[in-house]
Amino acid sequence: MSINHIRPWRHIERRKSRQIHVGNVPIGGDAPIAVQTMTNTLTTDVAATVAQVQAAAEAGADLVRVSVPDEASSKALKEIVRESTVPIVADIHFHYKRGIEAAEAGAACLRINPGNIGDEKRVAEVIKAARDHNCSIRIGVNAGSLEKHLLDKYGEPCPEAMVESGLDHIRILQDHDFHEFKISVKASDVFMTAAAYQQLAEATDAPIHLGVTEAGGFVSGTIKSAIGLGQLLWMGIGDTLRVSLSADPVEEVKVGFEILKSLGLRHRGVNIISCPSCARQGFDVIKTVETLERRLEHVKTPMSLSIIGCVVNGPGEALMTDVGFTGGGAGSGMVYLAGKASHKMSNEQMVDHIVEEVEKKAAQIEAEAAAAE
Repeated sequence: MSINHIRPWRHIERRKSRQIHVGNVPIGGDAPIAVQTMTNTLTTDVAATVAQVQAAAEAGADLVRVSVPDEASSKALKEIVRESTVPIVADIHFHYKRGIEAAEAGAACLRINPGNIGDEKRVAEVIKAARDHNCSIRIGVNAGSLEKHLLDKYGEPCPEAMVESGLDHIRILQDHDFHEFKISVKASDVFMTAAAYQQLAEATDAPIHLGVTEAGGFVSGTIKSAIGLGQLLWMGIGDTLRVSLSADPVEEVKVGFEILKSLGLRHRGVNIISCPSCARQGFDVIKTVETLERRLEHVKTPMSLSIIGCVVNGPGEALMTDVGFTGGGAGSGMVYLAGKASHKMSNEQMVDHIVEEVEKKAAQIEAEAAAAE
């Protein structure tokens, strides 16, 4: 039975969008919301870029975007695509020929910015290359690079201008009988971003790529993205997303998954429920959680773990988690398994023991899933 059936207030009705494919990853329709990030290495440094792509993939990225600013990057892209375990999206700005080269190099998707790519004739050539090489397209509208005629019309970047830009370019693609596209309307302003996406969602059935662009550093960018993307996802809007942070791309993937996990839209790895700690704690909660997050990164099986410092909320939280630990007295606490008190464990041995219990539970979940197939 779905948890949403017995707790209807958790239910999110996703917007109905048509489905496309980026390589072997379905986007839209009833497909899981895909998480992507972007490399920040020089694309011409193939080894460094491939290493960053692989790190992002191991963290859970479904897609990775790579910037293609020049011809040398186009040549490097071919090798990057060959080495990657996930589909590569080529980021194209200013020169339409880079889009053609990227499609020829094996990119699974071309991200083009309508305000930068040039006139319709050039866009048409990029569309032809995408079709010839089984490559999808993302129309990437950005508040910071809107077309001049739209800025003249509206006076400044605004949701209406962003949506009009996106719909204009949707028409160009459709006029060329090209339908393998998704679209984004990003701004660094959370209010503008949310308003633009809400208008866009009502105007098209195309898959929507979510993002608050140039969100900032790790902490501020995470907060802005959680607010902006979280409310849209809660409304059912969004088929793929990127959290844009001035940080390691792996952190973008982690934050993206945490946003989806908090809304019950994706499930991957251990969801740790922990208290902020206080004078009642029976062990160092903050240090323990930091250690467990690191020690449990390798576990991909969706499951829950509660780490609570005392008995005020600990037993109650443990009732709803696969594994739990609640601080007690005399240097030990209680281990909970499947919501029930199981046995005591000393604080000194607690971390190793919890890792062991989580790994054991993950193996059990995987075995049961395999048996059910």
